[in-house]
Amino acid sequence: MRFKEVFFLKNTTTGQNVVIEKGVRIGQNCVIGHNVVIHSGVVIGNNVTVGDNTVLGKVPYKSKISATTIEKTLPPLVIEDNCVIGAGCILYMGAHLCSDCFVGDFASIREDVEIGEKTAVGRGVSIENKCIIGKRVKIETEAYITAFSTIEDYCFIAPEVTFSNDNLLGRTEDRKKYFKGPTLKRGARIGANATILPGITVGEDAVVGAGSVVTHDLEPRKVYVGVPARYLRDVPEKELLKNQSFYVE
Repeated sequence: MRFKEVFFLKNTTTGQNVVIEKGVRIGQNCVIGHNVVIHSGVVIGNNVTVGDNTVLGKVPYKSKISATTIEKTLPPLVIEDNCVIGAGCILYMGAHLCSDCFVGDFASIREDVEIGEKTAVGRGVSIENKCIIGKRVKIETEAYITAFSTIEDYCFIAPEVTFSNDNLLGRTEDRKKYFKGPTLKRGARIGANATILPGITVGEDAVVGAGSVVTHDLEPRKVYVGVPARYLRDVPEKELLKNQSFYVE
């Protein structure tokens, strides 16, 4: 273990081969697994669990052909109280997880990402930079959330959903002015293996069927299916967010 100028509160435990760099702050009653690396400045709240082989506060690297990664000074990674971070995860500098979040094994959360309270990020999910994710969102296994996306409160994203943000597919310099990921309004639900194209807005309580390709904005409280996705029917009243027992205004 290597700890340099680290601030611990009481009852926090660490596993074997843990590296914690200077300036890290860790709250009380935390559990840090084996082989975890915590980079400088990371802030961890109380009652946080971090699984084996996870990296916290990673500095982003910029490839020679990257169009969205900007070299700049980033704030530290912040993980608030009662979060659970799985094994083999990578959370970058500049990300902020509010209280009671869950991050599944092998998930990746890039810089400039904000995640609201009680949100679940599933196993193998990738969340790229500059995303805003609300509270009580559920993102399931191996979904891909592209840069510049917005997901509002209470949204549901099924396994292997893909967001995209570049209509010009890497061609022309002008494309950089128009990068925009999808926006999911409150309570929107996306079925497994669906694809949401750049800049699309999915309305409140709208539903996208499994395997659909969304090529245009979707109206609230309607169900869309197919390639391209087309209107099928209205969302049943009993499925609306306002009628769910877990919903808090």
